[in-house]
Amino acid sequence: MKAVVLLSAMTCFGFPCITVAQAVPADSIKDGYYDLGGFHYKVSTDSADAQKWFDRGLALCIAFNHEEGARCFERAIEYDPAMAMAYWGMAYAWGPNINNTEIEPHQIAEANLAIRLAQLHSTDSTPLEKAIITASASRYAAPVPEDYEPLNRAYSNAMRDVYANHTDDPLVASLFAESLMILRPWKQWDADGTPAPETPEIVNVLEKALETTPNFAAVNHLYIHTMEASPTPQKALDAANRLRNLMPGAGHLVHMPSHIDVLLGNYESVVQTNLRAIEIDKAVLERQGSMNFYTFYRIHNYHFVVYGAMFQGQSKIAMKAAEDLVAQVPDQLLRTQTDFLDAFMPMKFHVLIRFGRWEDILTEPEPADYLPMSRSVRHYARALAYAATDRIDDAEVEQALLSDTRAQVPETSVLFNNRSRDILEVAEAMVAGEIAYRKGNFDEAFRQLRNAVKLDDAMNYDEPWGWMQPARHALGALLIEQRHYEQAEQVFRADLKKHPRNPWSLNGLAECLMELERNDEATTIRNQFLSAAKQADVTIDRSCFCRLE
Repeated sequence: MKAVVLLSAMTCFGFPCITVAQAVPADSIKDGYYDLGGFHYKVSTDSADAQKWFDRGLALCIAFNHEEGARCFERAIEYDPAMAMAYWGMAYAWGPNINNTEIEPHQIAEANLAIRLAQLHSTDSTPLEKAIITASASRYAAPVPEDYEPLNRAYSNAMRDVYANHTDDPLVASLFAESLMILRPWKQWDADGTPAPETPEIVNVLEKALETTPNFAAVNHLYIHTMEASPTPQKALDAANRLRNLMPGAGHLVHMPSHIDVLLGNYESVVQTNLRAIEIDKAVLERQGSMNFYTFYRIHNYHFVVYGAMFQGQSKIAMKAAEDLVAQVPDQLLRTQTDFLDAFMPMKFHVLIRFGRWEDILTEPEPADYLPMSRSVRHYARALAYAATDRIDDAEVEQALLSDTRAQVPETSVLFNNRSRDILEVAEAMVAGEIAYRKGNFDEAFRQLRNAVKLDDAMNYDEPWGWMQPARHALGALLIEQRHYEQAEQVFRADLKKHPRNPWSLNGLAECLMELERNDEATTIRNQFLSAAKQADVTIDRSCFCRLE
């Protein structure tokens, strides 16, 4: 059978796209495919093979592997060239999603072509399929406008009408909820817990779908993303637990429960869940290579392992994950997507700081000139290392270099939802505070460190959080060193609200309570600490190794 290439010249989210015909010959594709848990959504076709590849395409889009999803829809079209929903799937795969709203104009044009082909082939489709296709057609336009927001809103309004007539269909519920989320991606909740205007409707739609179709992967996936930044992320724990095994071969979905685990202080699950996702996604690397958007999802798993292991005190796991993360990013991808990848590259420095490996920091080589965020983080780490080892003049040299290099970081450089420059603003405050502390200027030191806490808290919601080691850990540690136990107690209690059950703050809080002679409370917290620290491979005897006592 000859492969059909619908959009042979397309690129995948700005990356070169390998079409099905180029990836592997059609006749050689075997059923040794990703384990998608038997996912099935019946659509109009007389071809079992077309249905199979449609199911795979939709499942992979649900798992945010949109490029591979598009290739699956192409395969479905090979088996049934008149399959309207396969053309719809192509348009859906190439359209905006909550993690990639800035779709290039030519991709919107290609998606527009696909949805028009879906309309042409929809004569024999069911009324529901026709409604989905018609609503999706409002999402695209030719010529492509500069501002997509009116198209996104038109699509959301159209999907509301579809949902009103098909409230029991889990795909419709998912598409409608997602269309609302795209209007305000990653901003469903304000920092104070106030929902965005669309959020109550999103929650209502997804919770109704969870009642009737609890095992539909898309509903669980989107519900986690909806609730993770809310005041009540625990409401999504059931969805997270269901999603762990719904599609065992879809690494991103296997990873997704960790977005809730980390908020509930289950750091061991964060680490193990993402290690499992890393192993699963090795099949993606083998099949799809690394020059694609899904590489961001793969390195996201490593990033999460670093974060969770740092909280648990697992220095070896954290360091290996930080080093392995860098190995996942080929030089060509790093050079072409520097704004989106630079901030991932220096994770090793955050691990070395977390575990007080000051001399190791000073032996790390300088990153390449085209990686200003990485170079800035290195100067930050070196400044802390010199300050902690009482080499203040050297620390101040690195402080100046940090300031100079931060100015070279483009405004467009980001770590997920936060600008790199904003992240480095926390670094500058941390360095200023720790240098002032070592110079004996304690009032200025604590002023700077409290400012670092404020900047840390002010960052946009992200998982993992944009600042890898909570600024409160340094503040609390140095307050204890100066015997300010009441102040340190409040710092640690605030940190435990944000990062529950983390052993670093539990250790600090227990020490404060003991020094304040509140022994019963201290014993309770100490027992919580011992439980939280049982996986650590280092001795956690302070909240930050910047405290030298």
